[in-house]
Amino acid sequence: MTVRTVLITGGNRGIGYALAEEFIAQGHRVAVTARSGEGPAGSLTVRADVTDGSSLDSAYAEVEEKLGPVEVLVANAGITKDTLVMRMTDEEFDSVVDTNLGGTFKVVKRAIKGMLKARFGRIILISSVVGLYGSAGQVNYSSSKSALVGMARSLTRELGARGITANVVAPGFIETDMTAALPEEQQEQYKKNIPAGRFAQPSEVAKVCAWLASDDSGYISGAVIPVDGGLGMGH
Repeated sequence: MTVRTVLITGGNRGIGYALAEEFIAQGHRVAVTARSGEGPAGSLTVRADVTDGSSLDSAYAEVEEKLGPVEVLVANAGITKDTLVMRMTDEEFDSVVDTNLGGTFKVVKRAIKGMLKARFGRIILISSVVGLYGSAGQVNYSSSKSALVGMARSLTRELGARGITANVVAPGFIETDMTAALPEEQQEQYKKNIPAGRFAQPSEVAKVCAWLASDDSGYISGAVIPVDGGLGMGH
């Protein structure tokens, strides 16, 4: 295994936190961006808001100075503002797309320069089963998440010959604070639709990402890997 410098956005909770733990356990140098809170022990936490380019510039400078150029980027930071489309305000649509899609573009763009120089890079975009499966009340979120597929595939065509891969991981329902807050009967209803009959552990998403970042997956690019217990069936 080659030890890499890994940057995970939104690494202070949920899937991002589990991602950082997994990469640390595998012996990598790990930095996380967070607007507040901290990543797990052993990670470098840098303050950044993915919608703010200048905060990302200083975050990248700090990571490069302390850990070296970013070789693996996991773009995980995202927000939701769920409501039915008739009630959704322009601001609720724009802010979700600006963070989940615009923020991902900004972090990817800043990682690419170092990857091109090294002729190696792993870009992993965290999407969602609803990006391709759809979900009532999530027009903003699902639009921003499905757009990541087009981004990864265009990046693959631009950068594929330079040793850089770009893939999408699409988690389904994961055991996080967000799902734990759902009413019990709603959780049961969701589980009925999942062939696996349960929500995933955040670590199950993290292990897939760690494999995509490894030397073993160098010939996989532009792919969408579902981690959803069969819910989306490859949609």
